[in-house]
Amino acid sequence: MRMIYITDIHGAFERVKTLLTETVADVYIINGDLIDIPFHNMNTAINYHELQSYFHGLRLRMNKEGMLIEDFVDELLDKPNISGEVEEKGFKYQQYTIRARRVLQQKYKMLENIIAVKQKTPVLCLPGNYDMDLKYTSLHERDLHLHKRQIQDIIIAGYGGAEIWTPGIPERYVVRYRGGIGIEDQNNEMLNFFTEATPDVIVTHHPAHGIHDRVTQFGTTGSPALRSYCNQHPVLACLTGHIHGDWGFQYTEGTVYLNPSNFGEVTLLTGKVLEGGFFFSLEIDNRQIQKVIFKKLVDDRVYDVADYLFKNGRWEEKVIDRNRYDHLKASANFDMKSQKYSHIPEIQLYNEIKQFYRLFQTEETEERLDKLEEVARLVDERIREDIGMDVLGSTNMGLCQTGSDIDFVLYIRCDPEGLTELSTCEQYIRAQTLLEEILGPRYAFQIMDCIDLGVVEKAIREKNYEDDMTQRFVAYRALCRPINYRVIAPVEDLLNQDMEFRSELEGSIRTYFQIFINTSQHSRSFAKYESRIKSIGIKIPESIQEKIKAYLQRNSDATDNPASTGNG
Repeated sequence: MRMIYITDIHGAFERVKTLLTETVADVYIINGDLIDIPFHNMNTAINYHELQSYFHGLRLRMNKEGMLIEDFVDELLDKPNISGEVEEKGFKYQQYTIRARRVLQQKYKMLENIIAVKQKTPVLCLPGNYDMDLKYTSLHERDLHLHKRQIQDIIIAGYGGAEIWTPGIPERYVVRYRGGIGIEDQNNEMLNFFTEATPDVIVTHHPAHGIHDRVTQFGTTGSPALRSYCNQHPVLACLTGHIHGDWGFQYTEGTVYLNPSNFGEVTLLTGKVLEGGFFFSLEIDNRQIQKVIFKKLVDDRVYDVADYLFKNGRWEEKVIDRNRYDHLKASANFDMKSQKYSHIPEIQLYNEIKQFYRLFQTEETEERLDKLEEVARLVDERIREDIGMDVLGSTNMGLCQTGSDIDFVLYIRCDPEGLTELSTCEQYIRAQTLLEEILGPRYAFQIMDCIDLGVVEKAIREKNYEDDMTQRFVAYRALCRPINYRVIAPVEDLLNQDMEFRSELEGSIRTYFQIFINTSQHSRSFAKYESRIKSIGIKIPESIQEKIKAYLQRNSDATDNPASTGNG
């Protein structure tokens, strides 16, 4: 079973949508904070926060801290002879609170609409301290708070909220956290729930004591009850969030503790913005965690940052992407400062259409993607060589059916000087043999092209605009779906360091784009994709229909007018 875990999305709904379309898993877990602010306008949020702080201070001075702020304000307004200022601020606060509830529910509905597209894969959600109780929202059927769910043979249970007052969020609607410091065991709601649920995987927003719970100015802030429960029971994994800066992997007393840091962007009190995008992928087999991969989503690319493997009775960390790992460790942004790249119009249209189709990805597609991942893993294990792939056709679009073949580009490292014929390259021959062994008995497949990454890397460093293989690499990277992207990522990162060079190459590959289209029989393929979408009861929106029409027309125009395809 593959589990993908993210936390603290803070309103980054489009990023969640991209994650769901660009990854394959048996279950997704989204930990709070799901929402950023309970309004659509930041000025409104600031005004509400100021009013809330005002009444919070008044509540403390009147020794009413045991009351919810909203109840406190209601009580004040019922009193005779209150000052005009308090009355005016109180009425404003009440109106803002009503509006906040309405906006929160709208935002949860937006998130549900995004998640619902992943029709056949469970997506579970847990409220944080920035959230209202999900049982009153469109996410109620996904709510993990005080609920347990069984996925295959694994029981997952959750407890939301956090031991903190969160300014700017109506107290009346948040989950009350009753699992922290100072609560005796018999009254500890979280402890009693987990004791009854006996989960294999625990999801809490607030961390366990001493693990991923350190706040610079306060020290350790986690729950002793949660730590104690995990120590005394056979818990495979405890998935937490909340403390963005104290992230990572930790193995203690038989339990894997994970905090991937924030998935959505977070603005600190200093005004600094932390870019986010981090998450964990867990591979569970025979009721044991076999592997954990720390990943980062950047635009529509998923980078492997670090591997955690259980070997010889202990967990070992292997950093894959040193740059992204070290920048996160230093609380510094890496990808946010990178120049954003804009594709040529044909490619941009194609990718927009592709993203729509992937929202309705079939099980047959996911089976083929899993098989290709297996091939990449076995190549590494058996012949100690890394390979990557770029998938084309219906697998790229996410619309495979029974009997669909698999077309892909193979990435290897053979000869950086480009003097060796790929057909005689040992790495290529061994990879081809494994592909036949694993895919051949079940799927028809075709290696459409093979790219030597060493050759591409050399051409990028030398700014060789005329290198044929590098042009093809740029074309495939603009259009296709990667498998084992960790092999490809360093080369594409190198390419992206010089956007002028990439832009020039992409402008010159319109000829290759036409070759790609003709090889894939694009016009007929799009008719086929449209038919498959309609067969599952999905009506293609007019906006997407217009994009398909424009894309095919642009393609036709480019084919009729070779001069428009560039120099190749």
